[in-house]
Amino acid sequence: QERFNDPGKYVRRFSTSVDIPYDRTGDQLIGMQLYFGPNKFQSLKGYGDLGLQNVVTVGGAMLRWINAFVVIPIFGWLNKYFVNYGIIILLLTLIIKVALFPLTYKSFKSQAVMRLLKPQVDEIGERYPKKDDAMKKQQATMDLYKKAGANPMGGCLPMLLQFPILYAMFRFFPTSIELRQEGFLWAHDLSTYDSILTLPWDIPMYGDHVSLFTLLMTVTTMLSMRYNNQAGAGSSQMPGMKTMMYIMPVMFMVILNNFSAGLTYYYFLANVITLGQNFLFKRFIDEEKIMQKINAKKNKPAKKSKFAQRLEAIQKQQTQQKSLGGKKPQPKKKSR
Repeated sequence: QERFNDPGKYVRRFSTSVDIPYDRTGDQLIGMQLYFGPNKFQSLKGYGDLGLQNVVTVGGAMLRWINAFVVIPIFGWLNKYFVNYGIIILLLTLIIKVALFPLTYKSFKSQAVMRLLKPQVDEIGERYPKKDDAMKKQQATMDLYKKAGANPMGGCLPMLLQFPILYAMFRFFPTSIELRQEGFLWAHDLSTYDSILTLPWDIPMYGDHVSLFTLLMTVTTMLSMRYNNQAGAGSSQMPGMKTMMYIMPVMFMVILNNFSAGLTYYYFLANVITLGQNFLFKRFIDEEKIMQKINAKKNKPAKKSKFAQRLEAIQKQQTQQKSLGGKKPQPKKKSR
């Protein structure tokens, strides 16, 4: 792999070597099939059982399924109606965010519930300040969540379910031959990094250039993490969150500075749309109604599960046996 100075012609050059069996007589015929064409997933897939589409590394297992059956078909469909790939990536981002909207809404609503319960959680912390009372504090907190019908993991699980999509896009854009030599705004080629400034030296891991899409992605990631931290239960329960809020985006900035501009452009758009969604959620979600529902659930007696009812019946039976000296209670005889 070799990098060249002229970005208008090429970015990298690859070479390979193939070993074939040697025959001194020169009479041996070796059949070979060669493919000269773009590494386009749909085109390679058309060659049947040869499995040429496996050359395009769009991910393994579930990620490959997401890209092969969801992302690539949508991308190809948009390509029929739009020429500019910057617009195509924008529309693809909107489609994905709309599909993930229910999960995003559920996550935000769960964070709102946790934020409303935070004053009561703080009161429990003041009630059990000692380390020896950690178990009592945890039990009291879980009882509060149970009575209020809140799930501490309710805000995390929907976000975790979105990670496969996030990583699938990480594998999709760098392997999209369609983006080769396609420009958008200041990016001359969306298949490689966009450079707005060439540095006089090469920084390890970062490179010798500055990618504007990567910078925009980093700034919007920080804003999104800060907003989520404020919208959640607060940072007092997780002291390391403030530090991670700045370390993680900077790490991604260093890593993704040399990646496809199409990828960092997508992440930037996804962050902007997420910030817009959160603003709308905060404006239209009525926290007073949520608090009324929480209080109603707290005042409502908890419905026992069938397992809990059976367990309670067994405990009553054991208590009766102990009171009778270990003898089982005899059934009453009916008088004729």
